[in-house]
Amino acid sequence: MDSRSGKFAGDNPFDLAQSWLDEAGKTEPNDPNAMALSTVDKDGLPNVRMVLLKAIEPDAFVFYTNYESAKAGELDSAGKAAFVMHWKSLRRQLRVRGAVERGDAEEADAYFATRSLKSRLGAWASRQSRPLSSRAALMAEVAKVTATKGTNPPRPPFWGGFRIKPLEIEFWADGEFRLHDRFVWRRASFDDSWSITRLNP
Repeated sequence: MDSRSGKFAGDNPFDLAQSWLDEAGKTEPNDPNAMALSTVDKDGLPNVRMVLLKAIEPDAFVFYTNYESAKAGELDSAGKAAFVMHWKSLRRQLRVRGAVERGDAEEADAYFATRSLKSRLGAWASRQSRPLSSRAALMAEVAKVTATKGTNPPRPPFWGGFRIKPLEIEFWADGEFRLHDRFVWRRASFDDSWSITRLNP
């Protein structure tokens, strides 16, 4: 097998992903943790949107959202998802596919407490993905929540984390003349060890 070195070196894909994310944090002008999350609806029609990756755990990638949103419904229904992170400054991509589960409530509480007050109030006020009559109506709801929830609002019961447990992780780096370097880590189940394959560009 073609040996891996430099930016691709390492025996743990989660550690490698974290090192790429850390490096992107030094060069990307905005949101180095932004990822395009792909889901499918009940008819199999794909959906994609940008969300923020908030943690790389020893076995999963974690992000947070409204559990009553369209994306959460699709995640709960399918139990699978994919995402891609593209770091233009590094000319690299990280692609992940796998199973999805809801995150731990205590971890969600801890993360929610670190968000700005306005973001916490906004999480209470927004009925994410559902029709909104006007911007003014949203701001009125924010004002109402601000008056009732105070300066230290708890995490809403309808808001929390999702964990994507990958069966496939691809590390992609730009190469000259579009001869890119790609290494994919695959496993048939979560109990299996990873196989690593170099892919054609």
